[in-house]
Amino acid sequence: MMLSMMISDPRQPGNDIDVYLSLLIEDLRKLWDEGVLVFDGFRKETFEMRAMLFCTINDFPAYGNLSGYSVKGHHACPICEEDTRYIQLRHGRKAVYTSHRHFLQPHHPYRRLKKAFNGSLEHETASIPLNGEQVFQRVEHLNTIFGKTQKKDKSKTCIWKKRSIFFDLPY
Repeated sequence: MMLSMMISDPRQPGNDIDVYLSLLIEDLRKLWDEGVLVFDGFRKETFEMRAMLFCTINDFPAYGNLSGYSVKGHHACPICEEDTRYIQLRHGRKAVYTSHRHFLQPHHPYRRLKKAFNGSLEHETASIPLNGEQVFQRVEHLNTIFGKTQKKDKSKTCIWKKRSIFFDLPY
């Protein structure tokens, strides 16, 4: 088991995290394809160890950096994507995401609470999350440019910023 933690600050790598993760991906590919000989001290013998990345656990900004999804703006929900429901604040120009009760069961009591939320009932159903193949189809042709000095291309409306380095794993 491996546990690592990164704490964000103004100098965090952002999308350039893939540069740092490339060595990890290289090691994971070797552990998956070839395996490595490891000595078991209890049994006093060597064995071939194989390993894979099972999951990552991260907060929402880190999710954006690892996956390449834009977690800010009008389409910040990675499940809803273009169907993200938001309200644009008049004086702050901020997007507020108020309609996430649609992820609850259809007859959940919170769906009927108007005063506690935004003054309306929630009747819509949640979007179905994309599977891995659908996500890959959306990002496979994206050109990833590393470096913080790059200007954002405002003409593109794609909510995916890059193809995650995790797609380089064989599983």
